Amino acid sequence: MTGNFVPSPSLRSTAWFSGHDEVAVLHRAALRSMGHDIKANDSRPIIGIANSASDLNPCNRVLDELAIAAAEGISAAGGIPLVFPVMSLGEDLMKPTAMLYRNLVAMEIEETLRSYPLDGVVLLANCDKTVPAALMGAASADVPAIMVIGGARPIAEIDGRRLASGTSLWRSYDDHRAGRLDSASWSRIEECMSCGIGSCNSMGTATTMALLTEAMGMTLSGMATIPAGTRESRDAAAQAGRRSVELVRAGIRPSDILTPAAFDNALAVLAAIGGSTNAVLHLCAIAGRLGISLPLERFAARARDVPVIVDLEPTGTGLVQDLHAAGGLPTVLRVIRDHLDPTATTVTGRTIEHIAAAARAPSGVVRELDRPVTDRAALAVVRGNLAPDGAILKACSASPHLLEHRGPALVFDSYTQMRERIDDPNLDVRAETVLILAGCGPVGAPGMPEWGMIPIPAKLAAEGVTDMVRISDARMSGTSFGTVFLHVAPEAAVGGPLALVRTGDEIAVATPGGRLDLLVDDAELARRQASWSPPASPHIRGWPALYRNHVTQAPTGCDFDFLQGPTAESRRMVAPTIGRS
Repeated sequence: MTGNFVPSPSLRSTAWFSGHDEVAVLHRAALRSMGHDIKANDSRPIIGIANSASDLNPCNRVLDELAIAAAEGISAAGGIPLVFPVMSLGEDLMKPTAMLYRNLVAMEIEETLRSYPLDGVVLLANCDKTVPAALMGAASADVPAIMVIGGARPIAEIDGRRLASGTSLWRSYDDHRAGRLDSASWSRIEECMSCGIGSCNSMGTATTMALLTEAMGMTLSGMATIPAGTRESRDAAAQAGRRSVELVRAGIRPSDILTPAAFDNALAVLAAIGGSTNAVLHLCAIAGRLGISLPLERFAARARDVPVIVDLEPTGTGLVQDLHAAGGLPTVLRVIRDHLDPTATTVTGRTIEHIAAAARAPSGVVRELDRPVTDRAALAVVRGNLAPDGAILKACSASPHLLEHRGPALVFDSYTQMRERIDDPNLDVRAETVLILAGCGPVGAPGMPEWGMIPIPAKLAAEGVTDMVRISDARMSGTSFGTVFLHVAPEAAVGGPLALVRTGDEIAVATPGGRLDLLVDDAELARRQASWSPPASPHIRGWPALYRNHVTQAPTGCDFDFLQGPTAESRRMVAPTIGRS
């Protein structure tokens, strides 16, 4: 083992099972009824397996077999595996967005770890929101934890052309709306997209978060890119199960791994892979659980220092399977090792420096620093009177000629309104128009759906327009692309300036200077602000109401205000009182 970790003197589960009073007997009998013979002085760690598999989520359906493999690994290492279900978050079918429930799953995992006799946990996740949710819950609970990633789905092909999950669909849909792709071809693409289970095989949010989880040291080295449904994936899950027992015995907790150095490394990797803008929200939320601040400018600074070297869709041309064949994240770490904190450790017991030093030389879709995929940074941050608290742009997939732009606004006050109007042949819109979508932020939707990549109006798409400046308080899929300014904060629903924009107002974008401005004089804006009132929401009960009342804005990760922990004391769970139920 490396690092200065102090082994745990006792198992957390001992509080449930030691002794011979009626409470301990009841607890031991409960597990014995399920086939686990627990003794009063048992020294075997009890490891939970948090399984988010579901028939409602094709990305995570692969996790059931990995739960079996992880359990075998735990048992082989002398632990006791106990599988428990976790709500499955999948963007494919969950509406309005899985993001609405990320914080719920984080709470579910934290409270399961708090209330049950678990000494450690193996976190099984795959679709993009399940990964950060699991890390947030584990960070708050701070019991030994290791992540198992489910892996990317198989690659679909049509006429010899590989289809990138999400990215190819968006491009084909634009072609279909513009009349360049007939209905028969559009139907064939639908059939080909049904290629198997697993996460998106492009550099979407799922792949991005898998790579960042590995970069932060919370999973086995090389696991992030292992394809779904393979023997390699099952073997890695079994190895993770064995390692979870060792983590408990060594007393290594998430707070030992998820350090400021780990987050700095994650920001460098995010830049190098040209990853999803959603990662900004998730990293801020995970860091917030640990009392670590990640200002937007740190993301932008790392993106200026570390070029995009991974050639994957949507910025590049490859897919996740190509990255795995090129050596996966370890090879990326080798290329950018001078930009990393080498002392950051991982759940494997090795430091990032050790992993990078042992990695293969770059080849295929992993490039050297002097041969980047693009000369644009992965991410840009802008501020101005339209986004006082910031907005972000995936600059590496934007159009260079639109990074500085001025044009009239066309405002959509809701996603429904936008979808109803965007293909209207009489829509008053030109290529230089700036498309604005407001009211789709964390409070407004609620949940901040992936609606930010407004489709190019059909009449312009037919004329050959492929990109326009778009501005929104929503998110966009990591598989999306274009000159789309996202996460505008404060959002429109809480009175942010985006709510004050009117169709015809001039918008000025100056990405190199970090500016996003509404060219309306202050007196007029003050008049508009004075007459603004918050929109009525139909969400007056249940989870959406709780969410709207407590969610923070995008720059702090859209976590709940009562879950962000500024100190170690506030993060540590209150231990349950062990007694009669």
